[in-house]
Amino acid sequence: MTVEPSLWQRSRQAAYREIAAVAMGLFLDQGFEQTTIDQIAAAAGISRRSFFRYFGTKEDIVLGDLAQQGLLVQEALEAVPLSVGPWEAIRSALGAVDALAVEEGVTLRIARMMYETPSLRARSIEKHLHWQALLVPNIRRRLGVDDAVPDPTADAIVASAIACLDVAGETWLREGGRADLADLYDHTVAGLKASFA
Repeated sequence: MTVEPSLWQRSRQAAYREIAAVAMGLFLDQGFEQTTIDQIAAAAGISRRSFFRYFGTKEDIVLGDLAQQGLLVQEALEAVPLSVGPWEAIRSALGAVDALAVEEGVTLRIARMMYETPSLRARSIEKHLHWQALLVPNIRRRLGVDDAVPDPTADAIVASAIACLDVAGETWLREGGRADLADLYDHTVAGLKASFA
């Protein structure tokens, strides 16, 4: 049975989205590092203290969706039959949650900010490690690896898939958003797999 979120939860989620939207507008207009928490709070009509009830850092505003998306990828991966191989299952899960989709114009600006801001890059790596922890158990089951066995194969596959996603994103950014992100990911994975064939 699905439990509907309470009024308080819905209000909190709405406030979270509104603050994030205000902050992203400021980041894209004046730059991530040039935007202060005080500016975000003032523009959103909240106190600095209230800001920290929703976000731990400025980086969390940009990367919060990335953490949530990891849970969605995990859920999508669990829905893929275990008979499907690990690489194909991860690709299916990424496609199911639109992780390889882009919103014209906006995604390019956000990607540029992400890849050009050292603090965002560092936090992005943390989020990807979180993704890895979420996805590895499923890939171990696909490989038939017992949990008691110290086999790093699933970890390596998931880490490589996430690295391919990151490389595809960087390439897409260098190409000015003109290439297809999903095609770049597929090409990166194919190249990686071919190098070990």
